[in-house]
Amino acid sequence: MISAFELFKVGIGPSSSHTVGPMVAAASFADALAGRGLLARVARVETALYGSLAWTGKGHGTDKAVILGLAGQRPATVNPDRADALVAEVAQEGRLPLAGTHAIRFEAARDILFDGVAETPKHPNTLAFRAFAADGALIAEERWCSIGGGFVVPEAEVGRPAPADEAPLPHPFRNARELLAMADGAGLTIAELVSANEHARRPATQVSAHLDAVADAMMACVDRGIATSGELPGGLQVRRRAKAIRDSLLARNAPSPHEVMDWVSLYAIAVNEENAAGGRVVTAPTNGAAGVVPATLRYYRDHCPGANAAGMHVFLLTATAIGALFKMNASISGAEVGCQGEVGVACSMAAGGLAAALGASNAQIENAAEIGMEHHLGMTCDPIGGLVQVPCIERNAFGAISAVNAASLALYGDGTHIVSLDKVIATMRETGRDMASKYKETSLGGLAVNLPEC
Repeated sequence: MISAFELFKVGIGPSSSHTVGPMVAAASFADALAGRGLLARVARVETALYGSLAWTGKGHGTDKAVILGLAGQRPATVNPDRADALVAEVAQEGRLPLAGTHAIRFEAARDILFDGVAETPKHPNTLAFRAFAADGALIAEERWCSIGGGFVVPEAEVGRPAPADEAPLPHPFRNARELLAMADGAGLTIAELVSANEHARRPATQVSAHLDAVADAMMACVDRGIATSGELPGGLQVRRRAKAIRDSLLARNAPSPHEVMDWVSLYAIAVNEENAAGGRVVTAPTNGAAGVVPATLRYYRDHCPGANAAGMHVFLLTATAIGALFKMNASISGAEVGCQGEVGVACSMAAGGLAAALGASNAQIENAAEIGMEHHLGMTCDPIGGLVQVPCIERNAFGAISAVNAASLALYGDGTHIVSLDKVIATMRETGRDMASKYKETSLGGLAVNLPEC
């Protein structure tokens, strides 16, 4: 089972696979050097970025993430307001505190290689670390893959089954059919089933605290995005819009017929502008799609009568089950399956979560999740300039609106529908496999190349 602790991770923008993942991998490599007693021998570390990490790494801040990770920083604890200053200090001094303690000479232009030619046999997001002694001898080497949502694994382990957890789960499931059968057979909601699985691994108080922390981080990100104006970094000269939209909504003398849609869009845009600026966000399930779940959760909290903290927990636990199904049976990596694996999965998670919080049956929840993905099938990932800005920010707003719509449609039915969630997940996986690589987070096709030609 994929836990809520794994699926919802606090980190920094702009990308879970291109920023958070490489930072985690770099920090793990530095930790391994320290753990093996090799740190004092290291004079230089070289990082090679391959595939999608090479093609869009500069726009996603992958080089910055590698520097921070090698310096011992972690996505969950690094201060986003200090991150750029830390990287600037390394550049100015020409020295990097490896694992936070051992200073080595470092020049980003020399020591971080963007290799868009070499093959990536296991995953399109591959990076390699090499540590050298003063005489040039190779001390250690590791190859990692950033497989989406901030998850990283050694390259040799890509595709292997995860090791069995020591604590047996009371309700293990691999697909939506098993999930529904187990929940109904035990007389549980999907949220209650996921909660029971979580409690088999951690104390109930720890699970509850994590859900509160995730919800608080999401709401804080919305609030920061709403309150901040200015231009986003990266060179596209994209100006933040969330604050201006909020101000316009509050200045209206009377509500418009579609005002709630404007608020949902505002929440998503606020989060993704924060993400694009390198702020603190929650992977849900990725950073590129980080606005969909928070916007839908904010809609529940602020616009749905009877909303409460318990309902927010139900939302997040249900979304965890749905995200886990996609992670286990397809992918949440835009570099593997396109944006259907990011915004599409986020929409499915948010739709199911909202339906659950509003009292839907398990069958209605599965229906809502299926609707949320079905209409994102085939969505490409083609960020202009390799930046998580255009079309990503607006795409999250549309994903959140679709999630609310999907939950509403499901609640009007009894859960009976033609296409199952399992079938949609299989279709998404197959569509991603057939999708040309230029449409999978490489910025080599689609809007990424057609905009400059217009």
